[in-house]
Amino acid sequence: MKRSTCTAIFATLLLTFVMHSASAQAVPSYDLRDITVGMPIADLPNEGYVNLSCAGAPDRKLDAWSRWRDCPADEQGRRAVRFEFDPETSQDGTKVAGHPVLLTAVIDDKATVFGLNIETDPKARLYIRKKAFLLGNQVKSRYGAEGWDCKELQPTAGEQPVGGVFLREICKKTVPGRLLTVERELFRKPDQDIKSFVDQTLVRITKQTN
Repeated sequence: MKRSTCTAIFATLLLTFVMHSASAQAVPSYDLRDITVGMPIADLPNEGYVNLSCAGAPDRKLDAWSRWRDCPADEQGRRAVRFEFDPETSQDGTKVAGHPVLLTAVIDDKATVFGLNIETDPKARLYIRKKAFLLGNQVKSRYGAEGWDCKELQPTAGEQPVGGVFLREICKKTVPGRLLTVERELFRKPDQDIKSFVDQTLVRITKQTN
């Protein structure tokens, strides 16, 4: 085979590899459905979302995203809105990657989505909830496996592994415009029986302010 032909083949293979790697590490355009942290709340459609309420005042229901100012503000002037997926457009209910979740959007005083909180539902059925810690891995994969800064915490007094596994992990990663935090836990508290345990994932996506 001629040297020029070998060089051309190598260049093609290298370009394919680079393009594949770049694609694999690309940051998703949206963080959750059509929600991107940092977007104006006015750009978020009402269609596809139901049961909006104030996280700080659950009895206060909202009939549209535009009513977010009805929710109490925290010290930074941010307001948290709980929401669910509309079953008419999401037949599986309010789930992320197959996991039942609790969803909260945090809106700042500039009327932009400052953050998203995605928490596995502690009231899910046992056979689903026992896999809740796996959601963290799926989130990390979605935003690219590289670049995560993870810290594993040790058990406190009396905490026990579940099925031989103890997990209390906090991972963080910065992507353009936002900070990702993934917290995973799997363990049994001293006062819990064999059918009870802590198994959860909490994902926080927040807008970078500096």
